[in-house]
Amino acid sequence: MTGRVAIVTGAGRGIGAATVHQLADAGWSVLAVDRGTPDPDLPYELGSGTDLEAVVAEANRRASAAHAGAAGRSRTERGERAADRLSPAGHPVRAWFADVRDPNALVEAVAAAESEWGGVDAAFAVAGVIAGGVPLWDMPIEQERAVLDVCLGGVINLARAAVPALLRRPEPRSGRFLAVASAAATKGLPMLAVYCAAKAGVAGLVRSLGAELGGTGITANAVSPGSTDTALLTETARLYGLPTAKGFAMQQPIGRLLEPGEIASVLTFLAGAGADAVTGATVAVDGGLAL
Repeated sequence: MTGRVAIVTGAGRGIGAATVHQLADAGWSVLAVDRGTPDPDLPYELGSGTDLEAVVAEANRRASAAHAGAAGRSRTERGERAADRLSPAGHPVRAWFADVRDPNALVEAVAAAESEWGGVDAAFAVAGVIAGGVPLWDMPIEQERAVLDVCLGGVINLARAAVPALLRRPEPRSGRFLAVASAAATKGLPMLAVYCAAKAGVAGLVRSLGAELGGTGITANAVSPGSTDTALLTETARLYGLPTAKGFAMQQPIGRLLEPGEIASVLTFLAGAGADAVTGATVAVDGGLAL
């Protein structure tokens, strides 16, 4: 997959950050997108600009190390001249600050990726937030809108901006649109009704996109994580009055929390050539939570 270009939202931490790192390891160029500022409508801290810059720095370090290793192997196997033909790694991962609730900001992000690297091959809608902790009818309307606008609206906005770019790639294409849903898409979680509704919407969206993109060479899929060790789960624990997020571990048959990298691994697989026949699907990576 070396030489392919991706956009990842929610890249500042958690599953988004892990996805950026794994794509960089695999030789992708990545525009790592995050808001990078607090949201006054949400009662907890989002990822900061410093978080995003750290993710990008680490991804570029890993990409550089992988490139150096490839160059060394090339020198050993083919001699110095073949090694010299390898493109320098440079900085294949760039930070881009944008709010996924702003469709124009995502259009600008896609345009930046196309300008920097000549096109886009995959778009990962990972950005998500949580709010609730009360019955639906008591939830502040500002929090309701924030959850819907980020967790579902942000996915729609990225699709509107990125799918045309995927279609601009010449045939035969192998473009990918990928989103993060949740076990909450199919499991009713008390006091998280809006979050459940948004994630169910993501699953429905990728089903329709998979049908709409039939015959184009582009697929649309989602992954559905269970309780994953992220800042979002820590906030969920607070909403439920739990001392730590570890209290969610025993709800999953595997008996532990998932790691962000486990979700990112499935996203990266779905972005690859081995997933050409998968489209319109929501793949459970939930430790059995939804069983």
